[in-house]
Amino acid sequence: MTAAARTLPALAPRAARGTAAAAALALAGAMAVAGAARAEEVIRAHGISPFGDLKYPAGFAHLDYVNPDAPKGGELSLWAFGGFDSMNPYTIKGRSGAFATIFYESLLEGVADEHSASYCHLCESLEYPPAREWVVFHLRPEARFSDGSPVTAEDVLFSYETFLTKGLSDFRLVLSQQVERATVLGPLSIRFDFKPGVPTRDLPATVGGLPVFSKAHFEANGIDFEASTLTPFVGSGPYLLDSMRVGQTLVYRRNPDYWAKDMPLMRGRANFDRIRFEYYADYDAAFEGFKGGSYTFRTEARATLWATGYDFPALRAGHVVRRALPDGTIATGQSFVFNLRRPQFQDPRVREAISLMFNFEWSNVALFNGLYARINSFWENSELAAGGPPSPEEAAILKPLVDEGLLPASILTDEAVMAPVSWTRERDRAEQVQLDRPNLRRASALLDEAGWTVGAGGLRRNAAGQTLRVEFLNDSPSFDRIINPFVENLRQLGIEATNARVDNAQLVNRERSHDFDIVTHQFPMGYVPGSSLKQYFGSQSADNSTFNLMGLRSPAIDRLIEVVLAADSAEAVLHATRALDRALRAERFWVPQWFKDEHWVAYFDMYEHPDPLPPYSLGHADFWWWNAEKAAALRAAGALR
Repeated sequence: MTAAARTLPALAPRAARGTAAAAALALAGAMAVAGAARAEEVIRAHGISPFGDLKYPAGFAHLDYVNPDAPKGGELSLWAFGGFDSMNPYTIKGRSGAFATIFYESLLEGVADEHSASYCHLCESLEYPPAREWVVFHLRPEARFSDGSPVTAEDVLFSYETFLTKGLSDFRLVLSQQVERATVLGPLSIRFDFKPGVPTRDLPATVGGLPVFSKAHFEANGIDFEASTLTPFVGSGPYLLDSMRVGQTLVYRRNPDYWAKDMPLMRGRANFDRIRFEYYADYDAAFEGFKGGSYTFRTEARATLWATGYDFPALRAGHVVRRALPDGTIATGQSFVFNLRRPQFQDPRVREAISLMFNFEWSNVALFNGLYARINSFWENSELAAGGPPSPEEAAILKPLVDEGLLPASILTDEAVMAPVSWTRERDRAEQVQLDRPNLRRASALLDEAGWTVGAGGLRRNAAGQTLRVEFLNDSPSFDRIINPFVENLRQLGIEATNARVDNAQLVNRERSHDFDIVTHQFPMGYVPGSSLKQYFGSQSADNSTFNLMGLRSPAIDRLIEVVLAADSAEAVLHATRALDRALRAERFWVPQWFKDEHWVAYFDMYEHPDPLPPYSLGHADFWWWNAEKAAALRAAGALR
């Protein structure tokens, strides 16, 4: 807690007036209430973090990493993959447009130079007891929706209750387990009470981070929160929908009447007049569009293009800037994930055998120009990643689960599961894979042990004569060069493997209906992991979550999640998260891919940013800005369309 946050005793009621006896009774009652009040202190603050410390004091002028005098204007134009047919990002129906959450704000907002703090935004203060069994938010009187109507406690309650009953199931699964009730205390005050026995460390920030919608707009228009719609809900954010060509182009415009434009938390942010997205169905076509100026800012995700493709006239003329900027965030956990609902993946030995056949080392050299590092942990690129054998603190967390038979005893002594290391050259297409190659030999033995033996035609079959089939579901042509060698290696092992290329809409629909074997997924984790752990890894989300795509059900993982959520210090979070990471990796439901600790960006030389950037965000659509003079020079040179 900062010095700006202060501790207040709860207020005792005034003593009743009357007879001496009544006065005496009232005095005794008041003294009892006052004693209880002193026992429960109430913290009033302008923000909250898991363990009380906040970087920014009350009344701060602006965030340290922004340019508070950044000019407003210009356009940031980007590209997006596939298409869109909805502007509702909170339903499984349809594909929502890029940045479709840009209209909505919450009571609390995070910042890019603190990884776990949240500061009042729609609220001006919050109150909570030290144990955080409840929280009260006091809204800012000046907060307004884009239609000019005030943001009230009723809107917050309506939004919470909407998430509790409709839309993405992930929200209601978590909220229903944690929140006892929400109560409007007045036009600008709302209280959330949390269920007894539930870890409360993160719960004020969880409920304070929910988007807030206009109740009046929903009721006046009879809006179904779960329906796909091209009309955004009314929000309070700095941008409005400007125009769209469905599936092709999406444009947002800055709201000149945005209520918080001069607030300390927003100074130097939301600087562009317009943010435009151009949609492409193909990665190479998108790159050609950038080279030709169809859009002007690109975050590069393809190593080969970064290493060899940025040699075109606009860049050579200095019209385009190419830069690698530091990225201090946890790796996204990008990986191939198994659908654990499929019968062929029930045995972890099968999953381990398949993972052994992904040759990252060759891929990195031959396809990525050696620019990537391998992901091993769900918290890669942070101190939360487990490594080596468990520490005594980790072992103490894991041992009860071993004693109950929920985890193998080996987890107490073995090193954390690491992604397998393969040979560093591509398999010679002219010769057979030698069985003495360690990964192939190990994979073959694992499949034999699991009952998938080589039969007629060199294919692996089980006792029922069924072949071991694996389909990679893929909507990206650029991923073919990664998946196809993986498929070839699996075929050499006797697995009937295929790469099924589908369009983006098919991919989304098949993922949501769990109709896939293996698909690429991401697991973005936090520095103080919270309720999202249940969404990604909890058993209750296995059948109806868009995050727990693999369908993981593990009592051990569920218990470890609770340990992480209950951790009451940074040190306790460290040990609990490492223990959870160790157990998750032992489940072998993923084949981890790769990451880099840099942002690769290229842009037409009319954008500027604070230097240095904050550690936890590139922020190009947040706190970068447009240089009008540079833009004019590019137009004069014919570099801009």
